[in-house]
Amino acid sequence: MKKLLSVALSFAVSGSVFAADADFDKYVQGLKQEAKQQGISEQVIQEAFADVAYKPRAVKADRNQPEKRLTLDEYIPRAAPAWKIKQARELYREHHDELVRIGKKYGVQPRFIVALWGVESNFGKFTGGYSVIDALTTMAYDGRREEFFRKETMAALTILQEGHIAAKDMKGSWAGAMGQCQFMPSSFLSFAADGNGDGKKDIWGTEADVFASTANYLSKSGWDDNFTWGRQVKLPKGFDLSVQGRSKDKAKTLAEWSALGVTRYDGSALPKMTKDIDAWLIAPDDENGRVYLVYNNYNVLMKWNRSYYFALAVSHLADLIN
Repeated sequence: MKKLLSVALSFAVSGSVFAADADFDKYVQGLKQEAKQQGISEQVIQEAFADVAYKPRAVKADRNQPEKRLTLDEYIPRAAPAWKIKQARELYREHHDELVRIGKKYGVQPRFIVALWGVESNFGKFTGGYSVIDALTTMAYDGRREEFFRKETMAALTILQEGHIAAKDMKGSWAGAMGQCQFMPSSFLSFAADGNGDGKKDIWGTEADVFASTANYLSKSGWDDNFTWGRQVKLPKGFDLSVQGRSKDKAKTLAEWSALGVTRYDGSALPKMTKDIDAWLIAPDDENGRVYLVYNNYNVLMKWNRSYYFALAVSHLADLIN
């Protein structure tokens, strides 16, 4: 199979040059050489790339992201429908003791662990059927984000070398997001955790590891379980929306937002905090849509996925788990 990229780029790795317009087989050879230089064993390299194949569907999926933008009123019911809320509550009760144990260890409320599990992979049901090595190699070869996907390929090989999973079982999305919490390989190396003490970090099939890895990601990213994520609010007429945004200079205390006329969604006063907490005003759909005051935990969810909609879907689902 030969596929020429429209733009030729070269990458030098320890004196060896990999050309971006090389055919796929030659490109794979370049990846193998890079892996050797990074200390990946010959056995892991051979097993990982034994049946590697270019996946046009992955490239098509990347280039055909949905363009139609839903409003939050349309998106949230789709991301967290009634059946998913019901299932989240049932799974929260089923895994309660384990979730509480892990939540205490990492300082994360269990309901947020379950909510992320539900929004990311429908509680482990939709994790992707691609070979992660196939997906990452294809996306690197495609060239649009080559540096990123080459690094992720090397991270995936490191996971295999550490023995957390066999190459044939390393499955994920078309972009290489893996397991029930949909970690990219680099996120796995940074945040995956052994939740059941068996020495492995199995985010594909071991729920305790999925929970611990999710909690560890949030904890290391700045989560504070003394607070929630935020709340939907109502603005007074004529409110100046130039104050919205999540930059550091846009933060105000709840008392300051209250003084500007911001109220809870039902019109009652914002809560009075014994300790001041920074809050940011966001209006993802502008003044005609939903408006929220969010705390730093929401900013942490945005590190997980840089989508206001995703973070709000997780937050909404978490609020309904009891």
